Amino acid sequence: MDERALLDRALAGDVASTRALVQTLLPVVRARVARTLVRRRGGSGRDVRQEVDDLAQEVFAALFADGGRVLRAWDPARGLSLASFCGLVAEREAASILRSGRRSPWTEAATELDDLEKDLGEMPAADVHVSSREQLARLVDRLREQLSPRGLELFHRLVIEEEAVESVCASTGMSADAVYAWKSRIGKAIRRIAAELAQSEPRVSETAASTRTPPESGE
Repeated sequence: MDERALLDRALAGDVASTRALVQTLLPVVRARVARTLVRRRGGSGRDVRQEVDDLAQEVFAALFADGGRVLRAWDPARGLSLASFCGLVAEREAASILRSGRRSPWTEAATELDDLEKDLGEMPAADVHVSSREQLARLVDRLREQLSPRGLELFHRLVIEEEAVESVCASTGMSADAVYAWKSRIGKAIRRIAAELAQSEPRVSETAASTRTPPESGE
């Protein structure tokens, strides 16, 4: 059974398919959670395996919350396999939990929006001001539509999670120049989207025109 069929049957409530889906996703979820745990905490005195298990349970709670809302957002046409998509969700959810200390399913993107609202103004390539969280959410949705899978991963790691460039280089094998180029490209995408939104939504203002954009390095 392919990923799409397995997911559809699991979301339809088939118990066997749900069990099979969890078993399929468990290795990548655990691996991504463990990587995030080591990167952010380096161990906390607890049994690391227990910490990984706890975080993995939170990730699956998030994936299946609200009738599988997060899982239903997976679109294979955007280039990510289901496992890779869930791995990305696992990293983001684990990092959010470790940062905030919360222990509840990811039923909304409030934490992500808080981070993005703070970080956008700090990015060298963009100084974006929005007047409501709804408008900020629309900006994030547009950004997700336009970024490639690699760009989406780097957006979350560099902007949302504020991961150091050196750490991204070490885990991806990319050069520092390539990572900085991506960071610049993401910033430009944010400025462009904000400008487009400003044309149709007057309450969104984009003031990056006066901000100098660093020259892109080679990829």
